Amino acid sequence: MSLIHPTAIIEEGAILGSGVSIGAFSIIGSGVTIGENTTIDSHTLIAGNTTIGSGNHIFSHAAIGTIPQDLKFAGEEVELIIGDNNTIREFTLLNPGTQGGGSITKIGNNNLLMGYVHLGHDVKMGNHCILANGSALAGHVELGDYVVVGGTTPVHQFVHIGDYAMIGGASALAQDVPPFCLAEGNRASLRGLNLTGLRRRVNREEINELKVAYRELFEHNRPLQEVAQELLNTTQSSKVKQLCAFIQHSKRGIPFKRTHQEYQSRG
Repeated sequence: MSLIHPTAIIEEGAILGSGVSIGAFSIIGSGVTIGENTTIDSHTLIAGNTTIGSGNHIFSHAAIGTIPQDLKFAGEEVELIIGDNNTIREFTLLNPGTQGGGSITKIGNNNLLMGYVHLGHDVKMGNHCILANGSALAGHVELGDYVVVGGTTPVHQFVHIGDYAMIGGASALAQDVPPFCLAEGNRASLRGLNLTGLRRRVNREEINELKVAYRELFEHNRPLQEVAQELLNTTQSSKVKQLCAFIQHSKRGIPFKRTHQEYQSRG
């Protein structure tokens, strides 16, 4: 049985799974589908062609599925897909895709979006990510799994952030951040590996291999693409291969400086 507050508005056509809870004064549009055991707190607007999975908790005053903030948008059929077991805190703004970006914004599972987070059109987010208060992803940004973005950090459109990467708070990111790396600053630059995140989920041998690869890539005066290809040809480490493949496919470039001590890998 769904638990719907009498002041909530559920438009005809909306689909609610079993155990869904809708708080006071919330509005659920006609094109919305909400999976079982998802909780929608009070004063929340969910609109558009939006699909939300099971076990999510969406806090009050979130605006989800409203039209993208793109002047080229002309009312096309676009979509927002949210997976399972996500926590979406107060005053978040999540937009659907646009025709120019594939028409879909997609969020995976087990993510935490803190207060006032914004996800622009055509964003693709993996699983187990944390976006701290006030962070904002522009259109077409892509995040891997286990990414952490610090508070009040804007991310430029089309930027890619790889698995297990961390972006420090109050940064401004305009280029791609490879998996397993830490970046911070305005404009953000690589500061080393995200060792804290790696130690939680990656074995010591893999971390040591990533340390060696990081030094080869970013701390020697050799062309980045050339070093990445050499490592791909020689390494047996799946994590190093993932790091190098990301670098080779980067379209916005990697923000790093070889010569300054503070950008060297730590630990």
